[in-house]
Amino acid sequence: MSVTLKDVEHVAKLARLALTDEEKEKFTEQLNAILKYAEKLNELDTDGVEPTSHVLPVKNVLREDVARPSWPLEETLKNAPDEEDGQYRVPAVLE
Repeated sequence: MSVTLKDVEHVAKLARLALTDEEKEKFTEQLNAILKYAEKLNELDTDGVEPTSHVLPVKNVLREDVARPSWPLEETLKNAPDEEDGQYRVPAVLE
């Protein structure tokens, strides 16, 4: 797979970039060098190597999700500036 000058022009148009002919040539060469390097990585023997998303093992450190009784309704609403039918009443934000 290689990048052509037409590919660079197409991407530049999508990104609304005005590139000179020299820049187009330079980017074509650079992108092809990147792809060549990526092809070289495909030569590595990765049999027996487990896929990873991080260099270090990542562990979720959250506590167990255990159901427990919630606070009494009266206690949660006692400092509310306004309450209606057991819910906080707030000013309307939509008209």
